[in-house]
Amino acid sequence: MTMRTRSLGTTGPQVSALGLGCMGMSALYGDADRDEAIATIHAALEAGVTLLDTGDFYGMGHNELLIGEALRTAPAARREQAQVSVKFGALRDPAGGWSGYDGRPAAVRNFAAYSLQRLGVDHIDVYRIARLDPDVPIEETVGAIAELVEQGYVRHIGLSEVGAETIRRAAATAPIADLQIEYALISRGIERSILPVTRELGISITAYGVLSRGLISGHFTADRKLAPNDFRAFSPRFQGDNLQHNLNLVESLRKIAEQKGVSVAQIAIAWVLAQGEDIVPLVGARTRERLAESLGALDVVLEAADLAAVEDAVPADAAAGDRYSAAAMAHLDSER
Repeated sequence: MTMRTRSLGTTGPQVSALGLGCMGMSALYGDADRDEAIATIHAALEAGVTLLDTGDFYGMGHNELLIGEALRTAPAARREQAQVSVKFGALRDPAGGWSGYDGRPAAVRNFAAYSLQRLGVDHIDVYRIARLDPDVPIEETVGAIAELVEQGYVRHIGLSEVGAETIRRAAATAPIADLQIEYALISRGIERSILPVTRELGISITAYGVLSRGLISGHFTADRKLAPNDFRAFSPRFQGDNLQHNLNLVESLRKIAEQKGVSVAQIAIAWVLAQGEDIVPLVGARTRERLAESLGALDVVLEAADLAAVEDAVPADAAAGDRYSAAAMAHLDSER
């Protein structure tokens, strides 16, 4: 496996062709093993992964502390190559509930101060609000991040789950390096209006959910019991008839993967990689075993006939169920 690099937009840094999304090491996917999580981050850095993605609200700061520990205990050369992307703005309560988003400039500076401390770094490589705050113009939020860039606390400005109009307004305020948004074989909504705009403006995509939270990994089964603290226990795509429909799509994909001599996860990640040099998939591996499988996607070559077969097996809009609950979908500017 040879790690390739890609650029985060025309204004952003060079990063590894795959990034590591660390959310599941702290929250939303059931209990995680802290030692294995740190070992997985170390293994990713050793393999040449440079982009680590987190959010200050993942486990209410737990994930940033975890990444901070992993960086602190990594070899100096690997630590120095790491570039951390942080989402902020989600408001939580002591019970773990969600209560909206805060994109006010004062809040942006406050969130950044805590993230820098928890991560143990002197700057954040890419900083972005997790969801649009409907009460604060995006110009104000982006403007506050731009001030942090000027002060040296942030290197690049990102966006997350916003639509085409918001992207244009943000880019008119300050240089935007990257948009983080869900993109996978069964989550292709960005192709309609968002991807054309990011490409017009020279903004890259960091694609999360490339395995649709494990649904199209080839490892998820209909009889799997999910813990109460697992987000998927309430996700529409993992419920009842929706789940069986979506797993049938996976079986169609498995036939193509077997013909290629690769795993389902690898062909699903390779499909995202093949959609353009401006797209950096984030893999949510929580263990070294799953990380190794994901990295194997870098060696998968999909010719035009392969891509056609994959998209025939899993057509756009083929998934059953929304990617979030109705309440969560209401917060997605990208869906409007």
